[in-house]
Amino acid sequence: MLKAGIVGLPNVGKSTLFNAVTRTRKAEAANYPFCTIDPNVGVVTVPDARLEPLAKIAKTQTIIPAAVEFVDIAGLVKGASQGEGLGNKFLSHIREVDAIVQVVRCFEDPDIHHVTGSVDPVRDIEIINTELAVADLDNVKKRREKVAKDVKRGDKIAVAEDAVLSKLEAALDAGKLALTVELTPEERHVAKSFFLLTDKPTIFACNVKENELAGADKNPFVQKVSDYVKQHLACEAVVISAQIESDLSDLSPDEAAQFLKELGVNESGVGALIRATYHLLGLRTYFTAGEKEVRAWTIHVGDTAPKAAGVIHSDFERGFIKAETVAYDDLINCGSIAAARDRGLYRMEGKEYVVKDGDVMLFKFNV
Repeated sequence: MLKAGIVGLPNVGKSTLFNAVTRTRKAEAANYPFCTIDPNVGVVTVPDARLEPLAKIAKTQTIIPAAVEFVDIAGLVKGASQGEGLGNKFLSHIREVDAIVQVVRCFEDPDIHHVTGSVDPVRDIEIINTELAVADLDNVKKRREKVAKDVKRGDKIAVAEDAVLSKLEAALDAGKLALTVELTPEERHVAKSFFLLTDKPTIFACNVKENELAGADKNPFVQKVSDYVKQHLACEAVVISAQIESDLSDLSPDEAAQFLKELGVNESGVGALIRATYHLLGLRTYFTAGEKEVRAWTIHVGDTAPKAAGVIHSDFERGFIKAETVAYDDLINCGSIAAARDRGLYRMEGKEYVVKDGDVMLFKFNV
C-alpha cells in the first residue's frame, strides 16, 4: 500500500490531523515541539459518495471502501538537513513515503506555541522546503561524483543520468524543488531513481480553527498559501480543521452531521484531503457490486483490465479472459445492470482496456 507522510513544523496540527484521519488516538498531540518522534502509521478509508448508490442497486448492506496509508512524521525545524532537532530521522522517514501532506498552520492562538514565535504559513513552507532541498542537493552532488568516472568513459547511461543530475543540481542550488524542474518524460523517469525528497508529489493542508472553517476562503493565511503553492510549486492546497475532525471522532454519524451543520459546513475538509491525497498518489478506484458486497478496489492510473483484475486475486490476472464493464454514471442513470445492458452501455472489454476511475466491473477468467 502506498504511503502519504504528514509533515510540517512542530505544533501546526500534524498529530491532531493524523488522529482525525485515522480515527485513533495513536499520535500524541501536545503543545511542545517533538511530541512525535517515531512515526505513527494508520490505514485510512477513502470517503467515496458513489458507494451508497451502488449498494442500493446491488441490494447489499456491505460496503468496503478503498484505503490509503498515512504516516505522522516528527516536526521539522530549521537546520534539519544538518541534523538539527530530529532532522536526520525526519528526513529518513520522509524518504520512505510516496507523497507528502504538508500541514500549514493558518490560525492565531496565543495558547499554542509556534516554534518560530509567530504565524506565517509561507515562511513555514519555505523553511521545510529549504531543508528538503538542501538535503537533496547534497545527495545530487554525491551522485554526480559517483558517476563521474563512467561519464568520462562515455558510458551512455551515466551520461544521461549526469545530464539530469546537472539540471536538478542547478535548480536545487537556486532553492527550487525537484518536482518543479522541467524535464522530458524520459528525464523524469531517470530522476525518479534518485528518490529525492523534493520530487515527491505534495499537497498542502491549511489548518484553520473550527470557527474559521466556513469562511476559510476569506482567511488571509489560507489565501497566501493558495497563491504561493500555485505560483511557485504547482501544487494544490486544501483547507482542513484538524481539531474539528478530532472532535467528530467521538460523535455518532448523526451527531457529527449536526455538529458540522451548526458550523455551516458539510465536512471538516479531512475527507477532501484524503481523496486529494489518494489521487496525488496516482491512485484510482473501480468497483465490484453484487449481493454479497459493494467494494472499491485501488488501481494506478493507466492500469489495464488484467492488472485491475489482479488486485482482487493473481489468478484473475493470470487467467484473464474479459471484463464486463459499465461506467458508474451510466449504471446510476439506468438504475440496474439489466437496463444498462439494454441500452448498450454494458460492454465487454479485453486485455488492452485501460480501466477508468468509477468503472463497475465483473471479470471472466480461466486458470
